[in-house]
Amino acid sequence: MNASRTGLLAGLLLGIAAAVGGFIGFLIALVLGAIGLIVGRVLDGELDINAVIGRGRDR
Repeated sequence: MNASRTGLLAGLLLGIAAAVGGFIGFLIALVLGAIGLIVGRVLDGELDINAVIGRGRDR
């Protein structure tokens, strides 16, 4: 699935969350989506979690 389809799917899901759950439902879906994105990037090796949390550096 390319980036355009992924973005469209994410937008549609956030729209459904906003319609069903209101603004709070939208925010919850947005936060969970961001967490899922971060976990996915870490598992794919595209994001080095040690660089983000500051561990693994020589002092």
